[in-house]
Amino acid sequence: MNLPAAAVPDPGPIAPPGFEDLAGNLLGWLKWGVLVAGVLGILICALMLIIGRRNRSATAYEGLIGSAWVIGGLALASVAALLVGAFQI
Repeated sequence: MNLPAAAVPDPGPIAPPGFEDLAGNLLGWLKWGVLVAGVLGILICALMLIIGRRNRSATAYEGLIGSAWVIGGLALASVAALLVGAFQI
């Protein structure tokens, strides 16, 4: 006996009334903060590389490793919306 399959509702995400602007502002502020932190992080790592050039190899090493972490964080931040969109239920 074959029963007809019932359609399962699958509504998209809807912001509560009045929160669209607030959510947009918060996301914009967070993006700005990530960009500022990224530029500051890269500059600090570059300074560590410059300072550690002579007889401070540990400082240069930390600057190099730190720059990889900063770039990784910026890459993750740049694909955040794509990642969240891929895992929507």
